[in-house]
Amino acid sequence: MNAPVPNLNRRQFMVGSAAVSSGLAIGLELPFLISSAEAQTTTAALNTPEIGVWVVIRPDDTVVIRMVRSEMGQGTITGLAQMVAEELECDWKKITTEFPTPGESLKRKAVWGSYSTGGSRGIRTSEDYVRKGGAAARMMLIDAAANQWKVPASECVAANSVITHKPSGKKVSFGKVAEAASKLPVPTQIPLKDPKDWKVIGKSMARIDNYRDKVTGKQVYGFDLTLPGMLNATIKESPVFGGKVKSFDAAQALKMKGVKKVIQVGDTAVAVIADTFWQAKTALDRVTIVWDEGSNGNVQQADILKRLEEGLTAQDTFVMINKGDVNKAMSEATKKIESVYFYPFLNHAPMEPMNATAKWTPERCEAWVPTQDGEASLAAVIAASGLTAEKCDVYKIPLGGGFGRRGAFQDYTTQAVNIAKEMPGTPIKLLWTREEDMTQGRYHPIMMCKMSASFDDKKNLTGVNMRLSGQSILASVRPAVVAANKGMDPIAFQGVASSGEHSISYNFPNCKIDHAMRNTHVPPGFWRGVNINQNAIFMECFVDEMAEAAGMDPVDFRRKYSADMPRNIAVLNAVAERIGWSKPAPKGIFRGIAQQHSFDSYVAAACEISVIDGNIKIHRLVAATDPGYAVNPAQIERQVSGSFVYGLSALFEEECTVKNGRIEQTNFDSFGSIRLRQMPKVETIIIPSGGKIWGGVGEPTISVAAPAVLNAFYKATGIRLRNVPLKKSGITLI
Repeated sequence: MNAPVPNLNRRQFMVGSAAVSSGLAIGLELPFLISSAEAQTTTAALNTPEIGVWVVIRPDDTVVIRMVRSEMGQGTITGLAQMVAEELECDWKKITTEFPTPGESLKRKAVWGSYSTGGSRGIRTSEDYVRKGGAAARMMLIDAAANQWKVPASECVAANSVITHKPSGKKVSFGKVAEAASKLPVPTQIPLKDPKDWKVIGKSMARIDNYRDKVTGKQVYGFDLTLPGMLNATIKESPVFGGKVKSFDAAQALKMKGVKKVIQVGDTAVAVIADTFWQAKTALDRVTIVWDEGSNGNVQQADILKRLEEGLTAQDTFVMINKGDVNKAMSEATKKIESVYFYPFLNHAPMEPMNATAKWTPERCEAWVPTQDGEASLAAVIAASGLTAEKCDVYKIPLGGGFGRRGAFQDYTTQAVNIAKEMPGTPIKLLWTREEDMTQGRYHPIMMCKMSASFDDKKNLTGVNMRLSGQSILASVRPAVVAANKGMDPIAFQGVASSGEHSISYNFPNCKIDHAMRNTHVPPGFWRGVNINQNAIFMECFVDEMAEAAGMDPVDFRRKYSADMPRNIAVLNAVAERIGWSKPAPKGIFRGIAQQHSFDSYVAAACEISVIDGNIKIHRLVAATDPGYAVNPAQIERQVSGSFVYGLSALFEEECTVKNGRIEQTNFDSFGSIRLRQMPKVETIIIPSGGKIWGGVGEPTISVAAPAVLNAFYKATGIRLRNVPLKKSGITLI
């Protein structure tokens, strides 16, 4: 269902013959960002004859921007609106948004492109055609005004939703000429502004999503949704992945107040439908379920670790980089070093557990879903409903955290529809408990890594070998991609790839990087930052180890092997200078540093820590990021800080382990996160270097805080920590 981003052409820019509210409707095919919207309002607005609507200008000069990607607090809606406003030259205060449903897009042959929100793509894969859409609208509005005045369009300019004829001083607002503009041909040549002329892009504009409601508790998330006549449900799936329901006894539950039904959902789960969630939950606790766990019920954490350890020396690997002759470099080395690192399973653990509301009849199925990908949700609804696509639709509800869990994985949506089918015509809201959310995740892949390096008699680095051993996300989620790559999962190498948006930050003389794929019964998923989280720790901590073996300063060592990578060097130098790397640290303070290239952005972090009774206190945390272009600097700062919270929580607190085939951690008492008092202020440096490629923001920086802290800890204690989370070593963040 994920439609590719379409190329912009004349048909996609077609102006509707009848404009919305006698205004201008300009259609663009684009993947855009969703936020909250009343489904009824959106549907009504879309019942118009225009094709591929993107921008609507109403008679009162309101600019309506339609978006389809998901707003999860990252501020992408605001950034995308800034790009449209920049080229459109509209009044920022008069911008509003609408959110077409994926069903409407499907009817129009995917005119809005991909609804998927992840991989830091919200801005970087939208910027070109979004800006062209705003520019085309501006050109057509100017042409309409020029025709009305019978003057050359070249004599007219637009600013702040007003068109001015420069020689005469005549003015007219966008809304007054929108209907006339809608009847004009769409320009085929659409020049964009030079970045030096930007007035809105690059500014810290106020967010246009309703953040006040979020902080005051007024925002209605999926968990809060109410519909007339709605019932509630909760579910319990086999605690062992791959297990099935053998039998269940619902006699006690059916006697309880408010309980409507107890049902089996597919082969793997049992659900209770009741008047309220609490009634459903307490009733489900009274249902006796016998599970058929299969052979997976015997799997222990030690079994998984043993399998990964075997992969560290296996011959069956997928090679990403094989430069020079590493084996020869190792055999001729005067000195060799080797280290083994480990990164665990991690749950997404959003504050809002999985949920969806569905209403099914033999004629139509609708679902209200907090989703990162409306198209994926719609595909799940269609498949589960048994109805044709034109009889199904999904309404986007604000989501209380996603981090990758609510995108490709729509198990909760499928469950909601299957439950709703048991009571046709009744909307049923499925709410997962926290325990269900923790034990039915799609987990960050577990991974081990053996790093090796060789040196000659002058301490010069001669070779680097990086062996990854662990899960493949794509083998589970998108096996066709793995098949197309002859069995290799290319995203396993994020941050250490040979080329592309996740390429390695170093040019080592001889280098081999490969992956021994060792999958488990625990389903992997796209966890914020995905594989750069562990790969940055593996590489950046070992770079410090190599620098020590070479007798070099860690920053100088990085500069030497990134010398032909100016954007890497720029962010590295920026954090080194800000942290005061070239000067002695205050007594009792120790510094660490790390860098990374991922999601087409270049990032680095430096920190100052102290170690008190074996625990870590972070005094300073400096981050530099080069995303190519900075659309909203204030939002970038928030994104960087937020990503560090996520990355440091994983470093210090978080791990999921397996016992008897099931995830042991069931709530935040055993899967915690760092607290506000522990989090230092993040000093953010933004280096927009420009160029043709736009990078991401929300995920690249998540990876560099952890290795910087680990490197600083070694400076403080002489102890290399290679196994996370640090709580296993008795180390906490204070």
